[in-house]
Amino acid sequence: MKRGLLLNMAIFRFLALVVFLYFSPVISQGSQFSSSIETTGKSKLQTYIVHVKQLEKSTTAQHEDLESWHRSFLPFTTATSENHDRLVYSYKNVINGFAARLTEEELRAMENMDGFISARPEKMLRLQTTHSPNFLGLNKEMGFWKESNFGKGVIIGVLDSGVLPSHPSFSGEGIPPPPAKWKGRCEFMASECNNKLIGARSFNVTAKATKGVMAEPPLDDDGHGTHTASTAAGAFVKNADVLGNAKGTAVGMAPYAHLAIYKVCFGPDCPESDTIAGIDAAIEDGVDVISISLGDPAAPFFQDNIAVSSFAAIQKGIFVSCSAGNSGPFNTTLSNEAPWILTVGASSIDRSIKSAAELGNGKEFDGETIFQPSDFPATQLPLIYAGINGKPESAVCAQGSLNNTDVKGKVVLCDRGGGIARLDKGTEVKNAGGAAMILVNQETDGFSTLADAHVLPATHLSYAAGLEIKAYINSTTTPTAAILFKGTVIGDPLSPAITSFSSRGPCFASPGILKPDIIGPGVSILAAWPFSLDNTINSKSTFNIMSGTSMSCPHLSGIAALLKSSHPDWSPAAIKSAIMTTADLLNVGGKPIVDEQLLPADIFATGAGHVNPTRANDPGLVYDIQPDDYIPYLCGLGYTDSEVGIIAHRSIKCSEESSIPEGQLNYPSFSVALGPPQTFTRTVTNVGEAYSSYTVTVIAPQGVDVSVNPDKLHFSKMNQKLTYSVTFSHNGSSRKSSEFAQGYIKWVSAKHSVGSPISFMFK
Repeated sequence: MKRGLLLNMAIFRFLALVVFLYFSPVISQGSQFSSSIETTGKSKLQTYIVHVKQLEKSTTAQHEDLESWHRSFLPFTTATSENHDRLVYSYKNVINGFAARLTEEELRAMENMDGFISARPEKMLRLQTTHSPNFLGLNKEMGFWKESNFGKGVIIGVLDSGVLPSHPSFSGEGIPPPPAKWKGRCEFMASECNNKLIGARSFNVTAKATKGVMAEPPLDDDGHGTHTASTAAGAFVKNADVLGNAKGTAVGMAPYAHLAIYKVCFGPDCPESDTIAGIDAAIEDGVDVISISLGDPAAPFFQDNIAVSSFAAIQKGIFVSCSAGNSGPFNTTLSNEAPWILTVGASSIDRSIKSAAELGNGKEFDGETIFQPSDFPATQLPLIYAGINGKPESAVCAQGSLNNTDVKGKVVLCDRGGGIARLDKGTEVKNAGGAAMILVNQETDGFSTLADAHVLPATHLSYAAGLEIKAYINSTTTPTAAILFKGTVIGDPLSPAITSFSSRGPCFASPGILKPDIIGPGVSILAAWPFSLDNTINSKSTFNIMSGTSMSCPHLSGIAALLKSSHPDWSPAAIKSAIMTTADLLNVGGKPIVDEQLLPADIFATGAGHVNPTRANDPGLVYDIQPDDYIPYLCGLGYTDSEVGIIAHRSIKCSEESSIPEGQLNYPSFSVALGPPQTFTRTVTNVGEAYSSYTVTVIAPQGVDVSVNPDKLHFSKMNQKLTYSVTFSHNGSSRKSSEFAQGYIKWVSAKHSVGSPISFMFK
């Protein structure tokens, strides 16, 4: 009934406008709509994401009705084709609304129309493994990997820059057909998709509209998408390496899972409207996991369309994993903060591709590089600091900055940062005639170094090493250095360590939720690549090593697929809880995980800790959350009814909901602003042994009391739910003069340890 009424409203509005414009040409020239029409050719068109009231529909077969409803908001023109082009996307699943190209005048007119809720210009989102399965304890012959059937039957949707379908990482050999629910399609030639790569689609309507480019297949012309897709679910590929280093068998986290590729990024740009369309299609196609290695600075959830779209996904039981962002090591720099998303930070693995700088005074400093040419002599060469002329752009080896500096045949010391890509610094040194490069960190990057495929002999060193080398340069009139190549080294006791670029909490949009949720391998990760790095054009088996939270995200997407295969009845929140409550807090050496300064990493860097896939498969207890459970939480954030409705995809009246504070959401972690005592409750579901008992262990910082009631939980059956409360309060004792502190609650049984990290902010 309501759908028919809304459609009649749309038709009536359209016909009235036609009659009005046809019979009243003089009057219409002064109307708001016609003014927009007249200035369409002169005013700047830009893409807006428009939220409107819901058109109720019983089945998705009524998409034409939905599109007609969306079109009714567009400015009327006598050129039907122009009106058609203005509607960029009519979204079916992810938001109640559409993307359209409008002028500011047309938008102002639209704001007065019945059914309009909000609109804003689209944002441009940004893109943010031979050894990592072994590092994560995944063994082909036994344990969780085998027990989960390597993710068989699970569909992972990857939103990125496309894929190279011919790469052996995407071979369908030995993989059964996709499940019957799969409704997607392949926009490559039919022979290029298979039982591994079951779907591939391209969403570049925005690029076509704004740049005039032609429609293009979902082929990866960047490399990022091929890398992330193979990290999540690449097949076993023997004899993988990158320029002779990191040799072994390349494989993704869920090697028997299916992949559906949604190309939404074109170069470094990922238009928001295309990204929403990709998520919309992934939901429609029937994926089980969505992996999104891109993002934007945090915003309120109703203004964050990845958050809004992801909520639609979890409403359909789809798990969503997103990168935390690469804006660390500074606090409050996260992307993708919504509590229904798994927000993934980046850490190192215990493999490095080592090279060293040996100075003329005999000191040697270990660093990293992938490019290690065998014909480069390990002899001392003149050493020069690029910033010797005092110019900041020269110190960071910006393009053209070394033109007037004599670096020919020398080893050139460049500072990291300055907005110049690491590889571009080497290109500048090489173009200026330099023989090799020493890349040294800024102070904020500390000891975090990365293995890159540099264009010349190089090594990437820590900030501390850089200070010593600069002091050496200043101590002699004839400084020299040699670059020594040491190849692949396994066994760093400090791994996993937080890398400097990994974004940090606290959460901007909801400080009462602890983010990131988890950390995973994101430093120097080997995975499939669409191009040869050494110009070997006859090789189809090409790989590259990359770093970023873009790399850690698909690791967790693949692990979520394994858990989905092993526990098909678990909700997205249950899978997330299992990952978080079983995370590791200690490194390989048995010490607390450290950050880029080699200091114990804080909770805003690690979240719950480093993922442990085997333990996540048997967590004992989970903190489950159903989609409707988020509504009282969203109302408690102070959002208006319409703002909550944008996220919930239905009309909401917060006055009729039992609003809750952030800390009351049944989340697997806690984030507490300490003033007066606060009490929150949590409900855990038994997914372990039917008869089991748990005792609580509390680790609280100085100055804080944490009281748990009851302190024992006794279960007598599977899936039984029990509730406990936690009270946080000051205890009057002195504490360190810090704004933040952290602690933990652990429920321990004979077999399981279920951990929940706590962040404290002192008011």
